[in-house]
Amino acid sequence: MPRLSRLRVYPIKSCRGYDLATAHLDSLGMAGDRRYQVVGPTGKPFTQRNQPRLARVTAVRRDDHLHISSDGFGQVELPLIESLDRAPITTEVWSTTGLRAAITSPEADRFFSDLLGTAARLVQVGALFDRPVKNHPNARVGFADSYPLLVISEASLDDLNDQLIAQGEAAVTMERFRPNLVITDCLPRAEDQWDRIRIADTKFQTAGPCERCIMTTLDPATGERLGPEPLRTLAQDRRAPSSSGVNFGQNLVHLTNAGTLTVGDNVEVLA
Repeated sequence: MPRLSRLRVYPIKSCRGYDLATAHLDSLGMAGDRRYQVVGPTGKPFTQRNQPRLARVTAVRRDDHLHISSDGFGQVELPLIESLDRAPITTEVWSTTGLRAAITSPEADRFFSDLLGTAARLVQVGALFDRPVKNHPNARVGFADSYPLLVISEASLDDLNDQLIAQGEAAVTMERFRPNLVITDCLPRAEDQWDRIRIADTKFQTAGPCERCIMTTLDPATGERLGPEPLRTLAQDRRAPSSSGVNFGQNLVHLTNAGTLTVGDNVEVLA
């Protein structure tokens, strides 16, 4: 039976993630996942696509604070609770515009402005934030690209790396693809065939394959562009049918607003 081998959370969109032994689910997905976003003065978001230095930022939730750091730029700590004395800012994620996000702190703004060499602000999901999930009107998501969760199997990555190595290319790590859930003990691409699954007491609905972007070609620790792989190899047999993009991994929507996942949990395929 498939089972969970890794759980990963990314507190700030486009910054580094880290592994958890146990993760809790809330109404937006994995608790603490992509609840913060770096934006310009007008609320336009920065990501590694236009600011690869974000890959150098470590952000960890600990002791009711978000601890943010990057070599050469020091560190800053933020309380996880939204400050209600600051006016909200309007931001966006891809085609979803008009999102009302909460401003965090001047110290965080200075940290990211220094890091990126341009005026920047760190905003967070707050009381006024509301973002329905595409084609799932009862579900909500934070600053993730489209869906609350992303699952990839180890077998799918192994299959991709076998193709890369056969072509004389270097293998890639799972971190290139930024999943929340990593699955073991299944066949390659098994996750592409699932419709509904259950992990522990939580049911999930698959929401379609994840279309990959240039971020998969960047060093996940530095943001450095490493070349055309793995997109070039994925394009050989993972073309998205409705676009010129390529797919890898499966998006998920959780069907309850709470739950707990633990590494080692079985993954039951319901349909």
